[in-house]
Amino acid sequence: MTHRRNMLGIGAAAVGAAALPLASRAQRAAAHDRSGTIRTKDGVELFVKDWGQGRPLILTHAWPLSSDCWEQPALAIAEAGYRVISYDRRGFGRSSQPSTGYDYNTFADDLATVIQATGARDATLAGFSMGGGEIVRYLSRHGSKGIAKVALVAAVVPGLARNRNNPQGVDPAFFDGLKDSLRKDRATFLAGLLREVFYDVQTSARSTNPVSQAVLDWSLQMAMQASLRALIGSVDAFGKEDFVPDLAAVTVPTLILHGSADKPVPFELTARRAAAGIRQARLVEYGGTSHGLLVTERARVTQDLLDWLAA
Repeated sequence: MTHRRNMLGIGAAAVGAAALPLASRAQRAAAHDRSGTIRTKDGVELFVKDWGQGRPLILTHAWPLSSDCWEQPALAIAEAGYRVISYDRRGFGRSSQPSTGYDYNTFADDLATVIQATGARDATLAGFSMGGGEIVRYLSRHGSKGIAKVALVAAVVPGLARNRNNPQGVDPAFFDGLKDSLRKDRATFLAGLLREVFYDVQTSARSTNPVSQAVLDWSLQMAMQASLRALIGSVDAFGKEDFVPDLAAVTVPTLILHGSADKPVPFELTARRAAAGIRQARLVEYGGTSHGLLVTERARVTQDLLDWLAA
C-alpha cells in the first residue's frame, strides 16, 4: 500500500531535514520519524508509528482499539523530547489480519520484534488495558535487558477471570458471551460496549474531559478496523490469561495508573493485585475514573508518564 513505508529504510529527505539547524521542535521530531511496517518471523506485517527522538517509550494498546488511542499523549510526549513508538497489534488497525496468533505468547514475541526492528534501547514500555499483558509476558519470555521502566495504564494484569490465583475474578463464561455477541452483530455490540462499559459515559461525565459522541464514533471506527477473527481470538487472551506467574519477571520500576471506577478492568482485581505482586511497583489510583482514562484524564496521564520518564 502506498501510504506505508518500510521503517527500516529511512528516506534521504528525512536525513536532510534533520540537518537543518534552525528547525522547530516539531520539524526536528518529524525529521526522525521512521513510521511504516515491520514483518514478524511468521510473516505478519505490524504497522508502527515512530515519532521524535530521545529515550524511547513503546506503547501497546487496548482491545478493541488500535495504536491511535494513544495519539494525543504520544504527540505530547514526543514534543517533550522523547522518542515514542506505538504499533497496531496483529489483526488490529493497519496491521495484517492473520488467522492465528491471538495469544499473549505471540503478542509478546511481536513486541520483541518491534523492539529489535526499531533498535530501541533503555526503553520504557507502557501498556494500556489489554496492552499491559504484552509487556508483562514480554518480560517473562524475553527478559528485561534494554528495558528501563514499565507503566501499566488501566491494565488487565494480573488477570480478570476467576481461577485458583484469582478466586474473586470474573466467571470465565462471561468472556464466551462476549465472543457470541461479536459473532452475532459486532458493530452494535462494540458501540454499546464502548459507550456503557469501556468509557462508561455516565461516570466520565464527572471527569475533567467527558466522553463526547465524536470520541465514541472515533473509537468505534478504530474497533471496526480490526478483523472479526482478531476480535474474537483475543477475548480469551485478555479475559482468561493468568499473569500471576509472570509478575516475578517484572524486575524494573513499574508505574501503575488505574481508575477506581473502572468497569471492564476492576481496580481491586488488577491494579491492587499487580502492585502487590511487582517488587518495584508504584500504584497511582485515579479516584472515580473509568476505564477510558486516556481520554477522560488525558492531561493527567500524560503528565504522570512524563514524570515517570524523567524520574
